[in-house]
Amino acid sequence: MTSLGAKSYSRRVSFPATHLSLVRRVRSNDADTRARAQDALAAVYWAPIYAHVRLTHRQEPADAEDLTQGFFVDALRRDLFARYDPERARFRTFVRRCVDSYVVNALQAERRLKRGGGASFVPIDVADIETRLTIERDDDASDPDVLFHREWVRSVLVAAIATLHDRYQAAGRGVHLALFERYDMSDEPPTYAELAAEHGIPATQVTNWLAATRRDFRVIVLETLRDLSGTDDEFREEARALLGSAVP
Repeated sequence: MTSLGAKSYSRRVSFPATHLSLVRRVRSNDADTRARAQDALAAVYWAPIYAHVRLTHRQEPADAEDLTQGFFVDALRRDLFARYDPERARFRTFVRRCVDSYVVNALQAERRLKRGGGASFVPIDVADIETRLTIERDDDASDPDVLFHREWVRSVLVAAIATLHDRYQAAGRGVHLALFERYDMSDEPPTYAELAAEHGIPATQVTNWLAATRRDFRVIVLETLRDLSGTDDEFREEARALLGSAVP
């Protein structure tokens, strides 16, 4: 996802209307609503937490995976996310503090909840995360705080891409999606003329469809950020940091 960076989507955009975010829904009195919100949060936070445990707590890959899964099991069992107070910290700061506390206690007690104790979370490619961590260390950018944030940003973009894919497939816009994936998500993107030839459409149509898909993607990124924010102010700060967007 080399060419799919935040800077590519830094144009001015409209922010989505305020709605009940995942962070707020995780405190819902309805068990099903809480469960769906917790699953969605786990999908975004698994990789950042794994990287944090590996580097900050100096755990081997297998132990870091067990501790990450164990944290989510423990968080769900204790309804941990429902205790979040948006007046005290950003949600991802709260999550990191909870992870640190869990890991310290788990290590002191010499406990492991193997592979999440049978709980089912989103499938994660640990080898892929390890490759990125190795590259980051080789680049002398192994600050745990920086890496946690980078993994978080990457997870946000991956979640947004998955949503874009689902919406476009359902709408029959497979060519739009293919153009976006070939050009914006490629390390060595083809030219617009090459894309036009591949799909048998005019180059001007490639230009128009890519522009429309990028607009939709920016909106979805904002929707994803809104879901992961505890307050409107936090959402706007995250949006500015990720997209460089001016608040209307």
